[in-house]
Amino acid sequence: MVAAHRSWTFRLLAALVLGFAATPAAATNYDVGPGLALAAIGDVPWQSLQPGDLVRIHYRPEPYREKWVIGRSGSAQAPIIVRGVLGPNGERPVISGDQATTPPSLDYTGENRGVLKIGTSNVPPESLPEYIVVENLEIRSAHAAYSFRDDHGVTQSYAQNAAALYVERARHLVIRNCVLRDSGNGLFVGAYYGDTRDITIEGNRIDGNGNAGSIYEHNTYTAAIGIVYQENRFGPLRAGALGNNLKDRSAGLVVRNNWIEGGNRQLDLVDGEDTQVIVDDPSYRETFVYGNVLIEPDGAGNSQIIHYGGDSGNEAIYRKGTLYLFHNTVVSDRSGNTTLLRLSSDGEFADVRNNVLYVAASGDRLAMLDATGSVDLSHNWTKTGWVESHSGSAGVFDDGTGIASAAPGFEDEMAQNYRPAEAADILDVGTALHPGALPEYAVVRQYLEHQASEVRADDGLPDLGAFEFCATPCPEPASAAALGVAVAGLGALAARRRAR
Repeated sequence: MVAAHRSWTFRLLAALVLGFAATPAAATNYDVGPGLALAAIGDVPWQSLQPGDLVRIHYRPEPYREKWVIGRSGSAQAPIIVRGVLGPNGERPVISGDQATTPPSLDYTGENRGVLKIGTSNVPPESLPEYIVVENLEIRSAHAAYSFRDDHGVTQSYAQNAAALYVERARHLVIRNCVLRDSGNGLFVGAYYGDTRDITIEGNRIDGNGNAGSIYEHNTYTAAIGIVYQENRFGPLRAGALGNNLKDRSAGLVVRNNWIEGGNRQLDLVDGEDTQVIVDDPSYRETFVYGNVLIEPDGAGNSQIIHYGGDSGNEAIYRKGTLYLFHNTVVSDRSGNTTLLRLSSDGEFADVRNNVLYVAASGDRLAMLDATGSVDLSHNWTKTGWVESHSGSAGVFDDGTGIASAAPGFEDEMAQNYRPAEAADILDVGTALHPGALPEYAVVRQYLEHQASEVRADDGLPDLGAFEFCATPCPEPASAAALGVAVAGLGALAARRRAR
């Protein structure tokens, strides 16, 4: 939890830094675009950037077909910022890897792994990049179908696992309000023996990635110590791709207030594989997933929504901890079976509370658990008739506080408006969070369509799912701790709901 807290703290710090009009005396602004001081991205002195430097890449109708590496560091007070300057209608500048060129002033390995790379280079000299912000860019087309010219002018093709944004090493990195698409992986973050820490991925649109027929590439594929996904909109992968939407091998993982639609699984949260420093980190054993909208389209790959534990085959390094799953809205449009959780071994446990778990099919098509592990259920909404498992698991423990009915009461299901309507069954029937989630992960914000968040109102008793209903005006939470207090019994809550 400490690593995740540092990521959130850096996010606030970065926002404050961006809000200041003044920059350090030595900082330089570099403007790239038509009619500006620098015509090409390669004209920026990437090899010598200093703390506080700001690179502004201005929108133009045609893509920039350039690729480069960031191998320099900012500071906590003066991060290095690479910012897209939006077009007249809010268009992001497009950086395309298709027929892109690397400037000869840079020299780095793994050019075939990404359009924008962060970390590990010869020029700039090898170092660990820190305090970097990348925002407002559309980065695309790092895919094996495309080619580029490297820093020596040699034409190469991208690797199967190339990424629009490839992070080999970094600390205190923010990726904000970008579009990552048309690549093998939209985002790839490597742990590199534990060097990569404190990563914040927020407000991005990530879709259309992966390789047709392959299970190995994903919309995002990340491994770090301390990583937060928030306010992102994940869409379906490339047609025919078999990868997952968000795949992660991190310690200190927090996935909150995102919209995640499609993929083989929406979330694939597995072991640290060959990075022992991740497995040994204390935050490896706790994962927090809350405030998300998770959508499973009919026929979209695996029937499991979330996989938690491991996939390397080395059970000794599986997560063997607790998945805290609360205040999510899960929607499955499958006509067949849906399974909420696959836990990889009996060492994995999930605390599941205050969620809306909706299936378009009959209630008995929803199972809570696959075959192994254990789950505690409390105060979740489901259709009547749900089952513990389609595979014979005996690890489901239900405290009897769930709400079961024909429909949760979405505002407009057909329009994907999953906020609760005024008379919904999911109003005011939530419970306190698990003590392990408090106070740091109290639910104080909710997803705002799309790629943003807003304050989650506090009207005294929590609603189930990712959204809170309240009459206008909505009161703001008095404090994070206020959302963690125990609530009254279901009888009192039901009486209050009838009185609304």
